[in-house]
Amino acid sequence: MFLKSLDIFGFKSFADKTHIEFADGITALLGPNGCGKSNVVDAIKWVLAENRAKNLRASSMESVIFNGTENRSALNVAEVTLTISNENNLLPLDESEIALKRRLYRTGENEYFINNKAVGAIDIRRLFLDTGVGKSAYSVMEQGKIDQILSSKPEDRRYIFEEAAGISRSKAEVAEAERELERTRQNLEKIEVALSENKRIYETLKIQSEKTQ
Repeated sequence: MFLKSLDIFGFKSFADKTHIEFADGITALLGPNGCGKSNVVDAIKWVLAENRAKNLRASSMESVIFNGTENRSALNVAEVTLTISNENNLLPLDESEIALKRRLYRTGENEYFINNKAVGAIDIRRLFLDTGVGKSAYSVMEQGKIDQILSSKPEDRRYIFEEAAGISRSKAEVAEAERELERTRQNLEKIEVALSENKRIYETLKIQSEKTQ
């Protein structure tokens, strides 16, 4: 899987539409401290459905929208599009190129798209299971991430190893099946309660009917 391009508009310091091409080999972003290099990494994590503001170095999710300066007005929307080559069919879509888009309005409304088709955040996450790509996967190693992993609790590190081992999708499917079984169990309990109540009412009406006759 190969990152082809990144388009950013209204996200953090990117007030203007910015297009970044990723070529073969290594792509490096150079610049002084505070110029927004880390915002590029944040944009990639954000479009991959990162919903914790803390992980984006932001106070709230709405604060990732360009907030204006003395010379420029604030924007009301942030939009990031990440285009990925899928010629090796690593992602479970019959497309040679996949464009992920996320849009956030100041009203708090979130929109996600895969190749311009509206989807949910969970669809974005499921798309990358077992690939090593994702908002918390090992493909994104920002400054301090390695130290954070080494100092984390074993259960916190487990996700990264499971992703590398290629079992994240299976675990997610098992967890979803367990949730579905739990919902079914709860529904059966409600049905049993309803049947018991209906039986009680039936017996009462039967007695009243016999007395009436």
